[in-house]
Amino acid sequence: MSKKYSKIKENLKFEVLKDTENSLAYLTHYFHNHKNGVTPYYKPFAEKQLYKIHDKLNLIAEPDFQTYLPIQWDIPFPPVKNPKFSFIDLFAGIGGIRLAFQNLGGKCVFTSEWDKFSKVTYDANFGKVPFGDITQISEENIPDHDILLAGFPCQPFSIAGVSKKNALGRAHGFLDETQGTLFFDVARIIKQKRPKAFLLENVKNLVSHDKGNTFKVIKETLREIGYNIHFKILDGKHFVPQHRERIFIVGFDRNVYDGREDFEFPQMPDIKFKIRDILEEEVDPKYTLSDKLWNYLQEYAKKHKAKGNGFGFGLTDLDGISRTMSARYYKDGAEILIPQEGKNPRRLTPRECARLQGFPDSFIIPVSDNQAYRQFGNSVVTPLMQAVGKEIINVIL
Repeated sequence: MSKKYSKIKENLKFEVLKDTENSLAYLTHYFHNHKNGVTPYYKPFAEKQLYKIHDKLNLIAEPDFQTYLPIQWDIPFPPVKNPKFSFIDLFAGIGGIRLAFQNLGGKCVFTSEWDKFSKVTYDANFGKVPFGDITQISEENIPDHDILLAGFPCQPFSIAGVSKKNALGRAHGFLDETQGTLFFDVARIIKQKRPKAFLLENVKNLVSHDKGNTFKVIKETLREIGYNIHFKILDGKHFVPQHRERIFIVGFDRNVYDGREDFEFPQMPDIKFKIRDILEEEVDPKYTLSDKLWNYLQEYAKKHKAKGNGFGFGLTDLDGISRTMSARYYKDGAEILIPQEGKNPRRLTPRECARLQGFPDSFIIPVSDNQAYRQFGNSVVTPLMQAVGKEIINVIL
């Protein structure tokens, strides 16, 4: 059997489904980590899955890992050969944060993402199927790592009314107060695995949510676990032609650095980006808004303007930057519309959305347009992530 990853996928009929996703996660994670210290986390389960696949497909060849390893990674972003550090990628989406830290010389030893379509995109680019729902994964089954990365979703949670349960072996404390939220899963993994550092990314409004109580609990939780915290709101417009403010939370283990790490967020480059620089030269007419949709958006904007609201479509200045792209972009493209001479404006193409987030053109988009819009709208500005990551690496190395 060929050792090219594409051929292995073809021969074993890889398909990311609800009942196969973790099977493929164990297998692909083992392929990536067969010669380093995290092998024991994946090999026993990977071998079982490989035998199951062979039995199911009635393959003649023996299901022997030596048939596959080492693999020729014919994917856009193969694993780093001589990594400087290791990291895990939680709430990974399509791998925007992973791409940034892999560019910095890191090795990803574990990744998790619940959305099936995002897993497909992740595998197409990195040759690894993420594990599923992180709430169902024990922290003990996650390999040791230098840096934890998480663009975690922020569900609303209230400090009041949360039952006092045994959180990570404790009957009280802030970890107890975050149970029921996805942040709790980040916290329990940090506490158990003790990475040297972590990087958490979230929407700007996390700071003001619930009158600041949510962010207060998050900070106190991380400090109680034993980490020194740095946080700042940064705008992606310094790296791409998009206004995109996000909160970045960086932490360093006080047991390692004693709270004296020499860390500062990067200086933002003073570069003026233009939306026209990321546009494709030839665009399919299907991306032009229909008369019906365009009329609806104009009437909707008029109605809200009359009420004194600022809601409405965003017709982008081609020599300026765009509004923030969101996961709802697939619905009508209203927040970022590209003007066209003599016809209705159009929405961005999926490739242009990728560029707006700083993804290189070698990044594969294997899903439908609607799924692509959701995925890039939920992703990160990768060069901004890389700039922050560089400062973290300077500390831990």
